[in-house]
Amino acid sequence: MKLPEITVPFQAIRNVENLPMPIAHSGSDVNLYVNDIFDWLLSLYGFQKGNIANQREHLILLLANIHVRSRNLETYYQLDSFTIQHLTDEIFKNYESWCYYMHREPNIKRYPQGYAVQQLQLIYIGLYLLIWGEASNIRFMPECICYIFHSMASDVFETLSCKVHPVSDANQTAVPDHEYFLRTVITPIYKVLLKEAKKNKEGRASHSTWSNYDDLNEFFWSENCFMLRWRREGEKYYFQHLDEIPLPNEIVNPCIIEKRKHKTNFVEGRTFLHLYRSFHRMWIFFVVAFQAMVIVAWRRSGSVYTVFDEGFLRRLLSIFITSAVLNLFEAVLDVALTFNAWRSFEFNQILRYLLKLIMGAIWVVILPIGYSISVKNPTGVIKFLKHWTGNMQNQSLYNYLIVLYLIPDLLATVLFVLPLLRKKLELSNWRIVTLVMWWNQPKLYVGRGMHEDFFSLLKYTMFWIMLLVIKLTFSYFVEIFPLVRPTKEILDMHVENYLLYKIVPNVAHNVGALIAIWAPIILVYFMDAQIWYAIFSTLFGGVLGAFRHVGEDNSIEQKNMAIFSQMWNEFICSMREEDLISNKDQELLLVPCSSSDDSVIRWPLFLLASKIPAALNIAKDSKRKEDAKLIKLINSDFYMHSAVVECYKTIKCLIDGLLEDEADKKIVLKIYDEVSNSLQQGKFLKEFKMSGMPLLSVKLEKWLKILMADHWDDEIYKAQITKALQGIMDTVTHDVMINGQKALQGASVYQNSKDGQSFEKINTQDIRHKSWKDKVSRLHFLLTFKESAADVPRNSEARRRITFFANSLFMNMPTAPKVSDMRSFSVLTPYYSEHILFTDDELNKENEDGISTLFYLQKIYPDEWTNFRERMHYQENKEDICNWATYRGQTLFRSVRGMMYYRKALELQCALELPNHNASREEDSARAQALPDLKFTYVVSCQIYGTLKNSDDSHDQSRQRSILDLMLMHPSLRVAYIDEREETVNGESEKSFYSVLVKGGDKFDGYEREIYRIKLPGPPTKIGGGKPENQNHALIFTRGEALQTIDMNQDNYFEEAFKMRNVLEEFEHSCHWQRKPTILGLREHIFTGSVSSLAWFMSNQETSFVTISQRFLASPLRVRFHYGHPDIFDRIFHITRGGISKASKTINLSEDIFAGFNSTLRGGYITHHDYIQVGKGRDVGMNQISSFEAKVANGNGEQTLSRDVYRLGCRFDFFRMLSFYFTTVGFYFNSMVTVLTVYLFLYGRLYLVMSGMEKEILEKSIINQNKSLEAALIPQSLFQVGLLLVLPMLMEISLEKGFRTALADFIIMQLQLASVFFTFQLGTKAHYFGRTILHGGSKYRATGRGFVVFHAKFADNYRLYSRSHFVKGFELGILLVVYEVYGVSYRRSSLYLFITCSIWFLVGSWLFAPFVFNPSGFDWQKTVDDWADWKRWMGFRGGIGIQPEKSWESWWEREHEHLKYTNIRGRVLEIILALRFFVYQYGIVYHLDIAHHSRSWRVYGLSWGVIAAAFLLSKIVSVGRQLLGIELELVFRMLKAFLFLACLGITILLSKTYGLTISDLLAAVLAFLPTGWGILLGLMRNFMKEMSRAYDYIMALLLFMPIAILSWLPSVSEFQTRILFNQAFSRGLQISIILAGRKDKSSPK
Repeated sequence: MKLPEITVPFQAIRNVENLPMPIAHSGSDVNLYVNDIFDWLLSLYGFQKGNIANQREHLILLLANIHVRSRNLETYYQLDSFTIQHLTDEIFKNYESWCYYMHREPNIKRYPQGYAVQQLQLIYIGLYLLIWGEASNIRFMPECICYIFHSMASDVFETLSCKVHPVSDANQTAVPDHEYFLRTVITPIYKVLLKEAKKNKEGRASHSTWSNYDDLNEFFWSENCFMLRWRREGEKYYFQHLDEIPLPNEIVNPCIIEKRKHKTNFVEGRTFLHLYRSFHRMWIFFVVAFQAMVIVAWRRSGSVYTVFDEGFLRRLLSIFITSAVLNLFEAVLDVALTFNAWRSFEFNQILRYLLKLIMGAIWVVILPIGYSISVKNPTGVIKFLKHWTGNMQNQSLYNYLIVLYLIPDLLATVLFVLPLLRKKLELSNWRIVTLVMWWNQPKLYVGRGMHEDFFSLLKYTMFWIMLLVIKLTFSYFVEIFPLVRPTKEILDMHVENYLLYKIVPNVAHNVGALIAIWAPIILVYFMDAQIWYAIFSTLFGGVLGAFRHVGEDNSIEQKNMAIFSQMWNEFICSMREEDLISNKDQELLLVPCSSSDDSVIRWPLFLLASKIPAALNIAKDSKRKEDAKLIKLINSDFYMHSAVVECYKTIKCLIDGLLEDEADKKIVLKIYDEVSNSLQQGKFLKEFKMSGMPLLSVKLEKWLKILMADHWDDEIYKAQITKALQGIMDTVTHDVMINGQKALQGASVYQNSKDGQSFEKINTQDIRHKSWKDKVSRLHFLLTFKESAADVPRNSEARRRITFFANSLFMNMPTAPKVSDMRSFSVLTPYYSEHILFTDDELNKENEDGISTLFYLQKIYPDEWTNFRERMHYQENKEDICNWATYRGQTLFRSVRGMMYYRKALELQCALELPNHNASREEDSARAQALPDLKFTYVVSCQIYGTLKNSDDSHDQSRQRSILDLMLMHPSLRVAYIDEREETVNGESEKSFYSVLVKGGDKFDGYEREIYRIKLPGPPTKIGGGKPENQNHALIFTRGEALQTIDMNQDNYFEEAFKMRNVLEEFEHSCHWQRKPTILGLREHIFTGSVSSLAWFMSNQETSFVTISQRFLASPLRVRFHYGHPDIFDRIFHITRGGISKASKTINLSEDIFAGFNSTLRGGYITHHDYIQVGKGRDVGMNQISSFEAKVANGNGEQTLSRDVYRLGCRFDFFRMLSFYFTTVGFYFNSMVTVLTVYLFLYGRLYLVMSGMEKEILEKSIINQNKSLEAALIPQSLFQVGLLLVLPMLMEISLEKGFRTALADFIIMQLQLASVFFTFQLGTKAHYFGRTILHGGSKYRATGRGFVVFHAKFADNYRLYSRSHFVKGFELGILLVVYEVYGVSYRRSSLYLFITCSIWFLVGSWLFAPFVFNPSGFDWQKTVDDWADWKRWMGFRGGIGIQPEKSWESWWEREHEHLKYTNIRGRVLEIILALRFFVYQYGIVYHLDIAHHSRSWRVYGLSWGVIAAAFLLSKIVSVGRQLLGIELELVFRMLKAFLFLACLGITILLSKTYGLTISDLLAAVLAFLPTGWGILLGLMRNFMKEMSRAYDYIMALLLFMPIAILSWLPSVSEFQTRILFNQAFSRGLQISIILAGRKDKSSPK
C-alpha cells in the first residue's frame, strides 16, 4: 500500500461521496460500514466478503498497472480519466457489443446527475467484477453475465437517481446477507446447468438430448431473455422464472418444458455430414472442378483449347446444375441437422432456412430445364426433360439463368475484395443493412466481422490460388485424363464370362468395374490437397522462418554491456543450479562484471579460449612491412581481436594498479604510446619484433602465477613482483622493441630502469580484492589456454539453450519497457493428481528388471548427475537427490521452479533499473522487491488440495506436504483449491463448496495462510470437464492484463523469462490496420526427446508443429488457434468473453482449441512468436503416445460436430476456410480417407478378380499398358507412410541446425523405423476420429508422464490395439492374399509393386509396430511370461467389478460399450460397414472346385448352410462346457471327439463324392473367417461372446508366432534395443544395462 502506484487507485475506489448510504435497522447483525465502492455494492446486493476483498485487490492492481505507464511517480497524485476510461472500454467492450446487438442502450452510458463520471465508471467496473467473481460455472456464459450486469446496473442507476438506499429509514428493507447474490441469482442458473449436465450420462448420451454451456448462453442472444425479468420483491433482487432457462415457445407454453430437447441455434448430431455442411463451399468447388476436368478429358483430344467449341462449352456449363444440386443438399442439411433446435429459432431464422431450401429446389428444377432447352441432341435425364418441355429451343436462356444464379456469388466476390466494407456491414445494426445481409448471414452474436485487412487477405489468397492451380493440374494430368480412355474401352466392352451369380441381373457389370476403378481415384482427388498443403506450407513456412531469424543487428552497446553481463551471468548461474553445467563450464561461460566507463568488453572465456596463443602464432609468422595484413588477420576473427585488446588493456591496468611510483608508470605509458604511434603510422612490424612475443608471453605467465599465489610475507612477495616486472620490461625493450632503448631515452626515469632500480614500489592493497583476482585469473587463462572450447558446455541441453538465447536476441521483437511500465501478467497451472516430488522410496523402488528410477536417471543424465555431485561437494543427502530427480521428471516442482523464474528475472531487472544498479536506499530496495509482485502472479489450481489435507492416507498426506513445501519455498506462489465442507443449514447437514486461495505462511510455523474463500453454488466439476473447470474456479484469483496458461508437463528457463517484457509488448505492437492481438502464441522445446527413438520422433514432430506449422498458421494464413500451452491471453478480453477454454462435457474434449475458436469468432486475433520458448514434456512410450494420439483424434471428432467449427467454416472467406479445414479437422478426415482409399482399392480389385472382369479388361492391350490407377494412388502412399509429417521436421531442423544435420536426422529416423511408427499412428488417428463421429464415446485419456521405459505385456498391447489396428491389419492382409491368389494383376508394373508393397508395409506396421517399439519385445523370457499372462487373461471369467485388465470378458464388454449407447444411425452404419466381410464368401465360393463352375444362387445358399453348421457346432461346444463342466469332463471330451470325427467324415465324403479338394478347404477358411467376423460386428450380442473369444485366440496366435520366432533368435533383441535407443547410445546412456537389469551396485546413490 505504500507504493504510489497502489495508493492512488486505493484512494480512488474509497471515494463514496454523495452515494446514498444504507442505514441498518435495529436488530440487524450485518455490518453496514461503507469504506469504498465495493462495500457500497455489498450493501445493495449481498456479495460475499471473500469476493469483495478479492475483486477489490483485483481492481486496484489493474488500475495501478495501467496508470503507472510512462508517468512520473513524483507527480503521481490521482487517477486520470484516461486510465479509468481505458479500463472501462476493455471490460465493457463485449457488454456494449451485446447491448448493440440486442438493440438496448448500455446502462454504463447512463449517468445520474450529481455524481462524478469517474466514480460511476468505477462503480460499474466493480459491479461487473463482483458478478464475474461469484459467477462460478456461469463464467463460461459471458452473455448471461452481460444480462445479469445489465439488470443490476439498471438498479444501480435507479438507486443513484433517487438518492435513497434501499436499506434505509425510507425503505424498511432487511439488509441482504453476504450470500444473498449467490443464493438468488447464481444458484438457480447453476441448478439448470447441473440438471442438463446429468443428462449427458458421462458422455454416453447424444448431444442432441441435453443443453451444454453454449446452448444456455445463446439463449441470451435472443431478446426473449428479457422475459426472464429482473424482479424486486420487498426491495430485494432476483430472477423470475429460472426453474428452467426457457426458450421462446416455452415462455408462452411452459408445460412442454420436459418434452423438449434443449438445443439453441445448433444441434451436434453424430454424422459425417457436418463436414459437408460446415465446409460446403470447398466440397462444391472440388466436385464442380472434378466434373469440369472430366468433361474436358472426355473429349478425344483432352485439350483445354476445346473450350472454344460451342457444343463443348455447353457441356461444360452443366457444372452449374451440379452446383445447384449441391447447394440444395446443403439447404436440406441445414433443415435436417438443426430441426431439434427450431424451437429456439426466431421466425426470421426459420424463414431463412425454408426459403433457402425452396430456392435451392427451384434452381435444381429450372437449371436442368434451361439446359435441356439449350441442347440440340440431349441424352439421359436431359433427354427426358427435353420431352417434357416439347420442342422449345433457346440456347441463350440457359446463359441468362446462369447469370441470375451467380448474382449472389458475384456480390459475395465484391465484398470479398472489400473486407473492411463487409466487416462494417456484418457488424451494422441498421435495419436496412440487416435485411440485405439476412440471406447470407444468419442472425448470430458471434462470427461477425472476422475479416482480415486487404494485405493479409491478399497473402493467403495468393497462396491458395497457387496451390489450387498446381493441385488441379496434377489431378487432371495424373489422376483423371489417363483414366478416361480406359473408361471408354470398359464401357464399350461386352463381358462374356461373368464368374459370379448376378444379384441384379439387368445392370451392366461394366458399371461395377468402373466404380471399382474410379472410387479410390475420387478419394485421392479429394485427399491430395492435404498433401499439397503440407508441401507448400513447409516451403513457405521455412522461408518465413528464415526472414524472421534475420532481424536487425541489435548489437549490445558499450554502455549496456554492464547490464547485459549481469543478466548473462545470472543465466549461467541458473544453469549451474540446474546442474546442466559444471563448475569449470560456469567459469568459462561467465562474463566479468565491468563498470560502464570500462573501455574493454570482456566476453565469456569460452569464446576467447586459445585465441591469444593463435594470435601469437600469427604474429610470429608475420613478415616486416605487413602491418595491414597482420591487422586484417587478427580482425578477421572477432573474438581473437577482442582477446588481444582485452589482454593488452588488462596488462596495462594491472601494472598501473601495482605501481606506486609515478616515474615507473611513465615508463609503462611510454611503451604503450610507442605501440599506439606505430600502429597509427603503419610501422608496427618495423619497430617491434614478433619473434620475441612468445618469450614475452612466458614472462607474463610467470608474473601472473606470482600474483595468483598465496603469500605470507609482503616484502618477499613485492620483491618477486618487482623481479618479474623487471624481467618483462627487459624482454620488451630488448627482445620485442627493435629500438627499445633508443625509444625510451627521452624518458628521464629510464636510467633508473637500466640500473635495476625501477618497479620497486609495489602496491599490494588491491591484490586481495575479488575483482583483482578475477582479472588476474582471467588474463592467465587467456595467455595459457591452448585447447579448443568448442565443446563448452558439454551438456547438449545447455548448448541448445545458450544457442537459442543468443540467436533470439537478433530476432525482431519489441523493445522491452521498464519493469514499472510493463504489462502485468499471471501464470495459471491446473494440477490434479500428477507427480509433485519424488520420494526416496519411489526413486529406489526397483521394477521387474531390477532397475530403480534413480539408477535410470543417472544413466539417462550422466553429466547432470556428475555436475550435481560436484555442486554438492560429493556429500549429497537424500533430500538433495530427491530434488535432483524431481527436476528431471514432469513434476509440479519442475513447473513451479520454471514459472517462478519470471519473478526472479523481474527482481534482477528492477535492481538493474535503479540508479547505479544498486538499491542502496531503503525505499529503492523495498520498491525493487514489491514491483515484481505488482507485475507477476502465479496461481496453481490444485483442485484436490483440500481433499489431500483431510485425507488419512499417507500418500495423500505426503502430496499435501509437498505442495505446502512449494508454497513455503516460493512465498509469491498461490494455490487455489476447491474445499468441501459439511455445514448445517436450517437444521439439516449439507455439503458446501468453496474456492479457496492460500499461500505459504511463515517458514517457522510450516502452515499455509488462507487469503480468500468464496462459496460456490455447488461442485463445479460436476457440470463441465475437469481441467477447464479447474482452471475456471482459479481464474478469479489471477491478476493483470495478460494470462499465460502453463500445463503440468511444462518447464521454463531463466534466460527466457528476461524476454517476457518484450513479448507482452506484442499486445500493443501491431500495425494500425491490424487488430490488437488477443492471444500470443509461443514456441515450445520438447525436453523429453533424448529418452528413446519414439520420444525423438514425437519431439521432432511436436517441434515442427509448434514452430514452422504454427508460424505459418498465424501468418499468412491467419488461422492459428490455441493448441494448448504456453500461449499468453489478453486476460481482460477473455474473462469477459467466456474464459480461456470451453468446458461442456464431451463436445469440448479438446478444451484448449475451443478457446482459440471462441477468440476468433468474437473478433480476436492470434499471433505466433519465435523469439521466446518454454519447455514441454511429451509421452515417451508407444502406448502412452498412442493414447495421446487417440485423445487428440477423439477431440477432433468432437470438434467436427461442434458449432464453433461450423460457424468458422461458414463465416470465413473461401480461402481462409480452406486454411482452417486443412489444418484442423480436415487433417484427421484426410487421414481416415487415406485408409479408406486402401480399402476401396483392394475391395475394388477383389471384385474385379472374383467377377472375372479383370481378366476381360487385361485382354485389352490399351488398358493393360495403362498405369494411371497406380500412379494416381502414389500420393496416398506418401501420406500413408508419414512422409508429410517429416517434411516440416526437415525444414525446421534445416533452419535451426543446417541442411546437413536435417538430412542426417532424416536418414537416422528412417533407420530407426520412423515410417513404421507414423504409419501406425495413421491408423490410430483414422480409427478414433471415425469412431467418435459415428458412435461417440470420446473421453479424456490419462497418458501418464513418466520417463521410465518399461516392457508392455502382450495382453496390454492386444487390449489397446486389437480393434483399432490388428483387426484392420488382418483384414487388409487377407484382401492382399486373396487378390494375389486369384488375381492376374499388373505384376510387371513397378508402380503396381510400389502400391502393393506400401499396403503390405501398412499391414506389417499395424500388426507388429507395438511389439517392435516395445522394450525387450523380443526377449525370450519375457515372451514366455507374456504368453502365460495372455492365457490367464483370456481364461479369467468376467463379472461385476472385474477390471478389463484382469479378464477378456470384461474387456470385451468395455470395448463394445459404445455400441450400446450409439444412436440408430450409428447402429445402421455399423451394420452396413460389416457387410463388406460377406464379399469374401460371395466371391470365393464360386471359385471352389466343388462348385464345378456353377453360377447358381444355390452355391451361395449352401455356403451359408456351412456357416450355420459351424455356428451350431460352436454353440454345442459352448453349451456342453457349461452343462458338463469339470464334473463330466470325460463325457465332454468324448462329445468333442465325436463332433471332430463327424466333421472329418463329412469332409471325406464330400471329397470323394463331390470333388472337395484341399485347396477348397484353405479357400473356405479365407471365405468363412471374414463372414463370421462380419456377423459378430453386425450382431455383437452376448451369445456371440464365445465365438468372439475364438477369433481373438486366432488373431493372438497369428501375432504371437512371429514374435516367438524372433525372440528365439539370439541377436534380434539386441538389434531391437539398438533401434529403440540409438539416440541414447550416442550419448553413452548404457540402455542395454538398464534393460538387462545388470545394475552396477557400486554406482553412487
